[in-house]
Amino acid sequence: MAHRWINTLKDSDVTPEDLFMNRRQIIGGALAGIGLAGMATGASAALKGLEPNSYEDIASYNNYYEFGTGKDDPARYAQALTIKPWTVQIDGMVDKPGAYAFEDILKAMTIEERLYKFRCVEAWSMVVPWNGFELADLLTMAGVQSGAKYVAFETALRPAEMPGVSLPVLEWPYVEGLRLDEAMHPLTIMATGIYGKDIPKQNGAPLRLVVPWKYGYKSIKSIVKITLTNKKPPTSWNKANAREYGFYSNVNPQVDHPRWSQASERPIGGGLFSRRVPTLMFNGYEKEVAGLYAGMDLSKDT
Repeated sequence: MAHRWINTLKDSDVTPEDLFMNRRQIIGGALAGIGLAGMATGASAALKGLEPNSYEDIASYNNYYEFGTGKDDPARYAQALTIKPWTVQIDGMVDKPGAYAFEDILKAMTIEERLYKFRCVEAWSMVVPWNGFELADLLTMAGVQSGAKYVAFETALRPAEMPGVSLPVLEWPYVEGLRLDEAMHPLTIMATGIYGKDIPKQNGAPLRLVVPWKYGYKSIKSIVKITLTNKKPPTSWNKANAREYGFYSNVNPQVDHPRWSQASERPIGGGLFSRRVPTLMFNGYEKEVAGLYAGMDLSKDT
């Protein structure tokens, strides 16, 4: 497809994870080659030489407030989430609205492996080998109508399975949104797995958004609804505190959060005293995405 990217990475640039390498050996050389090409399509030059986090890091240190505000709460409580069956309602300004079964979505999409630097607003970061497909492919399948300008997303709301929603931390269900051109960018994916395995529940199973040049809270988890609209949709953290959380939420080290600096980050996995490193503009994807914001004042349009 025209929007797909070109493989520029070697196998050594991708991941040393034993789990992933073993999986490749099982699948066989042909599929492994497909996986490597897919991984490279999501990798910026800024990721070369960065070692991906371990599966254990990725699956144990999470933000998913529906299951609690502690970093280890999601891994502890998310196992209660029922993910089969799962449907995603796609509606609004689309030609083919309806409830799409997750299994049918998977059959229609090309699943690839992608290496992304993933950063949260609390100034910590990970490098994650996601499995997924371009959101653009899903939206194209549904048929985006002329006049659509934004894409809105909604997380599942299951009070019986999500103990965190009993707390007034946010207004539930969790909602997010992107401008249509952001949503259609090839770096924007719907993740279905990590290291070739199904995505853990604490990481947003069975289907989550990944927008790697934005702060992590933009990458909404366990999606049940996608709406195409011509109006800017509400987003959960912006509704909770508009002064601190804007609609765009691009990683910009030149603009401080009102309560802390965003100029540096602490890579997860380096131990308690791991050294902070400078935060890169757009999380290291400036070359790929800066054009989306040409003419905007990124000190104000946060």
